Amino acid sequence: MSDYRLVYYSANRLSGSDAEVLQQIEQILDTSRRNNNLVDVTGALMFTKNYFGQVLEGPRAAIEVTFERIQQDTRHGDVALLEFSPIAARSFDSWSMAFVGSAYNDSASFDKIGRMTGFDPSKQRAEELFEKLRDLVQNAKL
Repeated sequence: MSDYRLVYYSANRLSGSDAEVLQQIEQILDTSRRNNNLVDVTGALMFTKNYFGQVLEGPRAAIEVTFERIQQDTRHGDVALLEFSPIAARSFDSWSMAFVGSAYNDSASFDKIGRMTGFDPSKQRAEELFEKLRDLVQNAKL
């Protein structure tokens, strides 16, 4: 059984105070990690003030179900699929869901991630988003 990689971005629909937004992110991560462990999905999530960017890797059926759940989640808007294809090897095999930005403690700081990485969904290609997430995860203390 071969693995697949799915890369997407979506509009951030989280609202509330910085503390409430951070709590919602923690809920997303906790749920994602629990669900992903059950179906052998790995990946990484990047959050900015306006967007989510994510890479999912694993069995095709599990990725499809996971992505369908994301598309139905009201915390995500305007979900845009950038890539869904077979891969020879996973890049996030150690992460049920790595999170780029875990060292930041307020939502204003998350916007810095977008500026630092040049994350602009209107100009984003799948390979660029994948490489940004992979590099950030490899170089961060997550």
